[in-house]
Amino acid sequence: MAAGDHTVLQLSTPSTANLSAKVHPLVIFNICDCYVRRPDQAERVIGTLLGSVLPDGTVDIRNSYAVPHTESAEQVALDIEYHHNMLVSHQKVNPKEVIVGWYSTGLGVTGGSALIHDFYSREVPNPIHLTVDTGFRNGEGTIKAYVSVNLALGDRQLAAQFQEIPLDLRMVEAERLGCMYHFNNLRRYLIVMPILFLTLCEYDHACIA
Repeated sequence: MAAGDHTVLQLSTPSTANLSAKVHPLVIFNICDCYVRRPDQAERVIGTLLGSVLPDGTVDIRNSYAVPHTESAEQVALDIEYHHNMLVSHQKVNPKEVIVGWYSTGLGVTGGSALIHDFYSREVPNPIHLTVDTGFRNGEGTIKAYVSVNLALGDRQLAAQFQEIPLDLRMVEAERLGCMYHFNNLRRYLIVMPILFLTLCEYDHACIA
């Protein structure tokens, strides 16, 4: 290598470099409801985000639906047929709302997120990944939005990583109160259910004894 030559490690950002997102309360309500109703063996809920891109480039997330999935330490499998059927049904009612990304419950990005994001990248350019912390690990329901950026070494693409983008969660007062009501109900559910389960186990054990 000649003196002064060097290889640059750089991030290749999406074409919309100043990307931001806005999420409507209905989306958060839907996600919380799906999380509460999830199958017993499911640790999180995954789903599709619907909306549109505003003239200023903001991704306006207006609706969502959950997508059944199976998950292990090695892989994540989405029910793609269900996803496409739900999309067709939804667009019969709201034809202007298209896929803008996907969501998952939990705190931040997980190991399987790249695989799911790769699928949605084939559905729509530059999909948004929305995460909703329904477990209140930091004492509140943290909500964040990400896009995927490519990590390159010179001309060679190495990998992709998630980069957080600005997310507008502002609501009118009625929406804010409704959202807080649902989050508080979810928090009470997460606190009370383990206690009820232990109480039932103790009662069952006492009956057997």
